[in-house]
Amino acid sequence: MTVIIILALLALLLGAAELFIIPGFGLAGIGAIICAIVDAFLIYNTYGAIPCLVAVLVGLVVLGLMIWAVARSKTLDKIALHSTISSTNATSAQLEVKVGDKGVALTRLALVGNAEINGKSVEVKSAGAFINPGTPIRVKSVSEALITVVADED
Repeated sequence: MTVIIILALLALLLGAAELFIIPGFGLAGIGAIICAIVDAFLIYNTYGAIPCLVAVLVGLVVLGLMIWAVARSKTLDKIALHSTISSTNATSAQLEVKVGDKGVALTRLALVGNAEINGKSVEVKSAGAFINPGTPIRVKSVSEALITVVADED
């Protein structure tokens, strides 16, 4: 009887630790499940099917109450991330580039490379074909930190 009570309490403690303390599903949750299964097996072998069924139902009710308590206590809201990222990885030089600006490729634009636009070195992406260094380029689009360029044919 003592082993059954200890396993039941251990299953509850590990389950509570998994719900309230440890994020995700890990060793505590697996340990709680194992303790509950072994406990149900011991109850079935010692007392029979009806007490085992009652113990499992009581365990499920307690588990449901624990989950309800977590939801009501706003614990998840306290540990959840509520901030948003409003920054960009664009440099100040990239933020000054506009569609139609002209420049020159500094490196080979094997899709991505460096170019000089408006007197500043920025990272750019070719709109399709490779562009060799020294080739005049024109800005086709700007989307935050991504500057797409094409070879300037003027």
